[in-house]
Amino acid sequence: MSVKRITLIRHAKSSWDYEVDDKDRPLKERGVSDAHLVAAAVAGRLKLPDAVFSSPANRALHTCMIFMRTLQVPFEKLTITKHLYDFGGRSVMDFINSLDNSYDHVMIFGHNHAFTAVSNELGSEYIHNLPTAGLVHIIFEEDNWQSVSKGVSEIVEFPKNLKS
Repeated sequence: MSVKRITLIRHAKSSWDYEVDDKDRPLKERGVSDAHLVAAAVAGRLKLPDAVFSSPANRALHTCMIFMRTLQVPFEKLTITKHLYDFGGRSVMDFINSLDNSYDHVMIFGHNHAFTAVSNELGSEYIHNLPTAGLVHIIFEEDNWQSVSKGVSEIVEFPKNLKS
């Protein structure tokens, strides 16, 4: 039996200071620094992903770019998908269950409350609220994505836990 791994990252803190559509909201300066902080904290602890997927929202995509640069993941591995622009979790779960089984490790960037719900549905560690720039890495003893259910939350990192 092979192992499937998923790394869920909620976008970093975004700004409400601009009158733009929700999908176009940028990261705040704090969001940029928090994304760098968490990415640096997991660098070397995470196996590089076979594929990276991001919501098309500016804040999720910018967070994704920070992580990919920090972890040195080639940009050819990135796919932007509207299925991750989800706030409830059902679309994200359907997306996970439809992943190509050739991928053993995927990294996805998206939104709350979807990522808190998915983290709690799939992970072994209950999370009251996945904060902005929060990361949860879950391992499944499964051969295919269609069968993933409860896994083991191997890495859980929140920016507030990393700041001194």
